[in-house]
Amino acid sequence: MKTKRFMAVALTTALSAGALYGSVANADTLDNVLAVGQQKTAAAQASQKRIDKIAEETSSLLQDFKVVNKEIDGLRVYNRQLEKQLANQLEVIKELDESIENVTVIERQIQPLILRMLEGLEQFIELDMPFKLDERLANLEGVKNNMDRSDITVAEKFRQVLELYNFEAEYARKIDSYSDTLNVAGQDREVKVLQIGRIALLAQTTDSKISLAYDKDQKAWVEIDSGEYRRAVMNGLKIAKKQATIDIMTMPIPAPEAAQ
Repeated sequence: MKTKRFMAVALTTALSAGALYGSVANADTLDNVLAVGQQKTAAAQASQKRIDKIAEETSSLLQDFKVVNKEIDGLRVYNRQLEKQLANQLEVIKELDESIENVTVIERQIQPLILRMLEGLEQFIELDMPFKLDERLANLEGVKNNMDRSDITVAEKFRQVLELYNFEAEYARKIDSYSDTLNVAGQDREVKVLQIGRIALLAQTTDSKISLAYDKDQKAWVEIDSGEYRRAVMNGLKIAKKQATIDIMTMPIPAPEAAQ
């Protein structure tokens, strides 16, 4: 009886020990499984981080690529524009080269023309009424002296000659007065000169007692006795000085010559 009880207890103990061993073995396996799962999770997280980093770098590279492409497109447009500008500049240079060649020819032709114009103007002044004669001849002489200067361009010389012609043309369109000294009855007298364009040139002594008119035919000043002319000259001097309003003036003007 005792022997059976002992065998039962031993069997129970063996079964308990087997169950305990099995439980311990299952626990170790579960821990291993969990550990492997954790490792895989950690590896997956690390892989995901690397993927995210690669994706971010790829996106950044893509943006850089797009920016560079835009810059390249802009540079292409800019280069095309520069090529057009360069072509235009080359065309301008070609035209300038041709112009320079033409200018050399023109300069050789203009210089003699300028000299002829000055010679003609000098003759014109000598034959014209002698108003402001010293001033006009001085201006002419100044321009003539500039013709031999190498530091003045041909264009500037030509401009100065044209300016003289403009001055002479302007004299014919205005009424002017100035002071001068004339020989009156064998004596030098201070006079006030009245210039009416190139129509008439008159003078009157400062005491207004003697009036004179320039005679183109005689090329001399002649005295005019009429009291009407004396008053007309006085009034003309006031008009020239803007001391009186413009009015009709009766002046001793030579009659026009008959046409041949």
